[in-house]
Amino acid sequence: MPVETRPAIRPLDHLALTGRDLDPALLLRDRVLTYQDLRSRIALLAGWLGHVVPEPGARVASWVAKGELACLMPLAAARAGLVHVPVNPLLKRAQVAHILADSGAALLLGSPARLATLEPDDITPRCRVVAEADALALTEALNRPLGPSAADPGDLAAILYTSGSTGRPKGVMLSHANMALGAESVATYLGLAREDRTLAVLPLSFDYGQNQLLSTWHAGGAVAPLDYLTPRDVVKAIARHDITTLAAVPPLWVQLAELDWPAEVAARLRRLTNSGGALTEGLVRRLRALFPQARIFAMYGLTEAFRSTFLDPALIDSHPTSMGKAIPHAEILVMAEANRVAADGEEGELVHCGPLVAQGYWQDAERTAERFRPAPAQSAHGGTAVWSGDRVRRDADGLLYFVGRRDAMIKSAGNRISPQEIEEAALATGLVAEAVALGLPDERLGQAVHLVVRAAPGISGMEEELPRKLMAELPNFMQPKAIHWRSEMPIGPNGKLDRTGLAAELAG
Repeated sequence: MPVETRPAIRPLDHLALTGRDLDPALLLRDRVLTYQDLRSRIALLAGWLGHVVPEPGARVASWVAKGELACLMPLAAARAGLVHVPVNPLLKRAQVAHILADSGAALLLGSPARLATLEPDDITPRCRVVAEADALALTEALNRPLGPSAADPGDLAAILYTSGSTGRPKGVMLSHANMALGAESVATYLGLAREDRTLAVLPLSFDYGQNQLLSTWHAGGAVAPLDYLTPRDVVKAIARHDITTLAAVPPLWVQLAELDWPAEVAARLRRLTNSGGALTEGLVRRLRALFPQARIFAMYGLTEAFRSTFLDPALIDSHPTSMGKAIPHAEILVMAEANRVAADGEEGELVHCGPLVAQGYWQDAERTAERFRPAPAQSAHGGTAVWSGDRVRRDADGLLYFVGRRDAMIKSAGNRISPQEIEEAALATGLVAEAVALGLPDERLGQAVHLVVRAAPGISGMEEELPRKLMAELPNFMQPKAIHWRSEMPIGPNGKLDRTGLAAELAG
């Protein structure tokens, strides 16, 4: 497909200037910040940050509750010429200590309860620690507002650390341009407007979660941040704030679809967006039944390029499992062996080109070289591309379909098996609500298929029925060696099902 002309790019901190002065911008638990308030609060916080950390490009980390400070930090740090390092509140001290040391953070803003979990050696000598309430008070006391920046769009604005359940997180470097264009792109294809209100339930340390703020503010809408304890809290917040837009990942959609929704609350939602995993046909049908007025946006993304594709909501019924096509500002190629573009229906690697491509991994040249490589010769955009490692196929209409991650494919008795195919078969039986297929070491097969499932509500006798149905739907080489039943599935720090943790548990 042709690549658009190069878009105009402003520094990231200019995004919050699009709303009208008295329009609501941030719907907090105890008060509402208008766009006039938002501009003022960003300027004051940027002034304090620049005063405390005067070194341009220094890293400032935040490990705070999802309130005012967490929402202001992406734009205030960018305005101050600093690099924001948001830390997922669900991470434990060892991972947080790694992030602080790896990023070389000069400042850590944190909630007292989280800071209390850190050991003295977890914080480097050059890192100043300030409690979030103190930071806001000091900002007011200094009262030194900082005007809009003149940053270069290519300057580093944030480092987002991926948060796997094992191993050390790696930091993805995002520029002003990456984040500003990501906000513009999403606001455009979602059709966000001034009257929209977004419920921000995803972690703001997550690229998808952070974009809830930036894309809504780019459109002049309002954001209600929510740290929820149960899915029922989401329903209550939608009613309280008159929410129109909800972004979530599949595990949360599954839980929300199991609730009894008041019709008047469900009718308020105009837009549902999904990323972080594929929607199943059954889940799409349930969401369509629960929210008939809402458009459902199925999306695919990776932190290294933010977002790659979205499916036109008009196609969700006819193509419920498709990833769709490239979002604005992205060029997507499906590359087969021998550096050629895959034919229609042929499996290949998804390669993302264009200005949304991140700047690589912080202080990790080796892994950067593996994932960030020159774009294929067939790319109209050129430059550096993200070679995703994800296997996809494209149909004759140009719609993309996810096959599986290259490093997650199960290799059993010489067969290459997509975990997603087994999971979809299990979910299609109607006996289970969630499913994870894994390949575990096996002396005879190399890897044996193990399936971890949570039963669908109100279903009985599934322990015997599920194997029978899978035997009828899947070939012999895809049959699970063992099915493991769970009353609830483990969720990782990014809100997705914790595949790595399950594999480690079963392997042990």
